[in-house]
Amino acid sequence: QVQLVESGGGLVQAGGSLRLSCAASGRTFSNYAMGWFRQAPGKEREFVAAITGNGGSTTYVDSVKGRFTISRDNAKNMVYLQMNSLKPEDTAVYYCGIGRFFTTQTIRATTGIRDWGQGTQVTVSS
Repeated sequence: QVQLVESGGGLVQAGGSLRLSCAASGRTFSNYAMGWFRQAPGKEREFVAAITGNGGSTTYVDSVKGRFTISRDNAKNMVYLQMNSLKPEDTAVYYCGIGRFFTTQTIRATTGIRDWGQGTQVTVSS
């Protein structure tokens, strides 16, 4: 089992930026895609972004394209989510998760995640 710990959440005004980090344990980190999801109160957990095991390919939900950037540093077992031009509707608990495969093909669904972090709260005020 991989241990994941998110950090970097907080309160920010609309139009601002935040950078989320996710630290992973385990020696096989680079073998697996990583994803970021979010869950707003009363809503289901939804896919935000994902990156392949080697960082060579990324995918995003349409609502964050052009504003969010996912990246990873396999030497440090870290994955990041740079969030710019934040909107109130981005308010949620953000979770990182490790996928079951190297590619991102199955990672858009929560069933495609093997292990989750505990989440970090992002609140965007209007």
